[in-house]
Amino acid sequence: MLDRRTLLAASLGAPLLGAGSAIAQEAYPTRPVRLLLAFAPGGGTDLIARTLGAAMTPSLGQTLVVENRPGAGGNIATEQVASARPDGYTLLMGNHGPMSVNVSLFRNMRVNPETALEPIGLVADAPLIVVVGPASKATTLPELLAEIRAANGRVNYASASNGSASHLAAALMLQMTGLQAEHVPFRGAAPALTDVVAGHLHFMVTTLPSVVGLMNSNAVRPLAVTGEARMSLFPNIPTVAETIPTYKATAWYGILAPKGTPEPIRAHIFASMRAALSNPDVVRRLRDEGAEPSSMDGAGFAALIKWERERWATVVRQAGITVD
Repeated sequence: MLDRRTLLAASLGAPLLGAGSAIAQEAYPTRPVRLLLAFAPGGGTDLIARTLGAAMTPSLGQTLVVENRPGAGGNIATEQVASARPDGYTLLMGNHGPMSVNVSLFRNMRVNPETALEPIGLVADAPLIVVVGPASKATTLPELLAEIRAANGRVNYASASNGSASHLAAALMLQMTGLQAEHVPFRGAAPALTDVVAGHLHFMVTTLPSVVGLMNSNAVRPLAVTGEARMSLFPNIPTVAETIPTYKATAWYGILAPKGTPEPIRAHIFASMRAALSNPDVVRRLRDEGAEPSSMDGAGFAALIKWERERWATVVRQAGITVD
């Protein structure tokens, strides 16, 4: 039988044991963290995610494991993260397509990123580049716009796919100048650029990694970049905004967590992200890919997602873009 002193000690010790268990449960992270992304290995999103994942591991306290979940325009990865437990162990590397554009392209999305995810921070922002091949004589963006105007809609342009960043950036440029051109979508930037280089298509707006080799070999001529400022890698290439004021179209990348993820966990992830982005090697690798590192926090990232969703909805509607 237990004596009174044993029972008293047990009763006093129980709350302490419970408190210890609660503290243990609150520790984060105690195992590897998954970072899902919506695209296949080898692309810009994949490289940025893997560069960041390796750099975040020391400050995060556990390995950040990158997992590719391509499909459905990025909606598959978004759905998987949105349905995961909000405990900080399943994160999403989101970009402008799944986060801001898809809601205007897909009729029956299962998940609304705005209500199902918690933005943690913006990792990087990457402008695109307007390039022309031998089908165009333009050496500047104003010259290309003049060609398009003179052709009365008979100019064509390529994109990586219907509703892709390259498609929307070109559509916005045409809308802001009141011009018409025929859109020819491909399954990826590489085959699209092949037709631009062959002279079958006049121009394309595309990402730097997909086209830098062709630029270096003079197979295409770069006319302008789509960000707010000129790129440090190519300071002599003007921005589209220098010809079309207020124009901006970029591909951006940021970390999100399932809705309901506790604020201390989100803060820990954001601090780890910022530590990684202060690493000079990480900054160099991102800039080599044409991406500019960011330190935007969750609130700023949420505002960016909302603003992008609204502006691209207008572009999609006016251009009649669908994914059917």
